[in-house]
Amino acid sequence: MDNRRASVSTRQIENWFERSNRERYELSLFIAGMTHRSANAVERIKGLCEKYLPGRYELEIIDIYQQPELAKVYQVFAVPTLMKRSPAPARRLIGDLTHAEGVLRGLDLREKR
Repeated sequence: MDNRRASVSTRQIENWFERSNRERYELSLFIAGMTHRSANAVERIKGLCEKYLPGRYELEIIDIYQQPELAKVYQVFAVPTLMKRSPAPARRLIGDLTHAEGVLRGLDLREKR
């Protein structure tokens, strides 16, 4: 079994960090009513955005009870669902959004392990 890891140059890491610090993030958070779970998801995502993307994000909160047509358009079948529309690639994070590192990796704000 080969235990070598893929090497990543310092320059590659610097390029990734510079790019992630310039890009504007467009996010949509789908929730179902203002339940305790929905309120926690909104608070958590807003907090992460303010900490890691200050001034570089747009967060749209979509209540699927009030706008069911958007759930159909975006094919949202479970809530909460966080969609990253920009920068590419688009991503969906579904369910429990309380694990900060998982959310940050899903938004490409942390390197994948």
